[in-house]
Amino acid sequence: MPTSPPERQRATARTPANTQARPPHHSHPSQPTQPAHPPKPGYGRLLRTPGAWTFLVPGFVARQPFAMLTIGIVLLVRHTTGSYGTAGAVAAATGASMALCAPRGGRLADRYGQRAVLLPGVVVHAASVAGLVALSVSYAPTWALFAMAVPVGASVPQVGPMVRARWAVALGGSSDGAPHRASSLLTTAAAFESVTDEFTFVIGPVLATALCAGVHPAAGLIAESALTLIGGVLFATRRAGAPLPHRVAAARDARHGSALAVSGVRALAVAFLGIGTVFGGMQVSLTAFTQEIGRPGLNGLLYGVFAAGNMLAGLGYGAVAWRGGARTRLLRAYAALGVACAPLCVLHTVPALGALGVVAGLCVAPTVITGYTLVDALVPPAIRTEAFAWLTGAVAFGQAMAVTAAGLLTDRWGSHAGFTVPLAGTGLALVVLVGLRGRLVPRPRGGVATGGIGHRSPVAVD
Repeated sequence: MPTSPPERQRATARTPANTQARPPHHSHPSQPTQPAHPPKPGYGRLLRTPGAWTFLVPGFVARQPFAMLTIGIVLLVRHTTGSYGTAGAVAAATGASMALCAPRGGRLADRYGQRAVLLPGVVVHAASVAGLVALSVSYAPTWALFAMAVPVGASVPQVGPMVRARWAVALGGSSDGAPHRASSLLTTAAAFESVTDEFTFVIGPVLATALCAGVHPAAGLIAESALTLIGGVLFATRRAGAPLPHRVAAARDARHGSALAVSGVRALAVAFLGIGTVFGGMQVSLTAFTQEIGRPGLNGLLYGVFAAGNMLAGLGYGAVAWRGGARTRLLRAYAALGVACAPLCVLHTVPALGALGVVAGLCVAPTVITGYTLVDALVPPAIRTEAFAWLTGAVAFGQAMAVTAAGLLTDRWGSHAGFTVPLAGTGLALVVLVGLRGRLVPRPRGGVATGGIGHRSPVAVD
């Protein structure tokens, strides 16, 4: 017999099994409540990520030699040929070769695993560097140096992108190609990797310069090849945290050719080309400047100061929980970098270049960190390492162009002319980046932005 509304209400009140009457803290365990205030990102929390140290330490050892490669080539070839232009061009051939081959290496690592690519790669690199050293010290023809520079660059191990791919998995990602859950530590991890990169560039140029000046002009490259071999093997044998090979997913997500098919990756590649001109222009111009004043030992110190500014900025940037969109932060940081490069063209004293190097370094780190954070949101996990490698390759290619241009300008007009290269490179890249800023908005797939950071609508990534 149907009950009236008042009777139905009383019956409901007497029914303790009614799930609607339960208080919120008795909800089903499959529906956890979200904390009102999620924990803030920080380096302490990041470094407590399970399994992180298994790849961080060997990864640092394996990427250290890369900071010694360009300056080692410039110092050796300039010693044997007497020309900054030739030295810069040989170093540029190495950088261009790396830029073209790095994405291919990243794609192979995505498909077949990091170890399968890294172990043969470090052996080829060590052998190629040994060949370049032998040709240089025997005063071989310039064409032979260029020919050997190609395999040197092509075999540079892409440890940085591999470490970044491991971070993406460690912070909640899926190693089988499925989208990973959002993590507030992604920007912190990108900052930590930028700091690690720059710490190697604090140590690398100083070490290479000291070896070349105090032992033998070839000592810097010999040390680079030995460290690459040792560090690469150590990193490759640490399988913990490495993304699993996912050939099917990688082939599916790369059906348009490569990660460069993503328009946002192309825009960021242009930005990273400009960053490469800063690195290359500074290296050659500072080397020429210290030679001109008769104090070549200051070269590594001045470049180390530039890298130290970058490292300090990265430390601070990663410790902040940023509220603004990553695209806006990227454009602002890039504009600041262009402004910071302008005084390099007119102020040429040791204190001035040291101070300007710090300022330029402070602007580089936020740009690099934000760019890598955006890439993780723009691409699927199955082509993540390749996407990171495109940015690394863009830096190398920009550095190659800058080393060549700065070397030619320095040979003809002196070191002050070489310092115009960073300003020109960042200025042109900024114009392109502003025009392509609409490409830096992740497009969601089923409520999850491509590559992992979740968004309900296509807005700038935080």
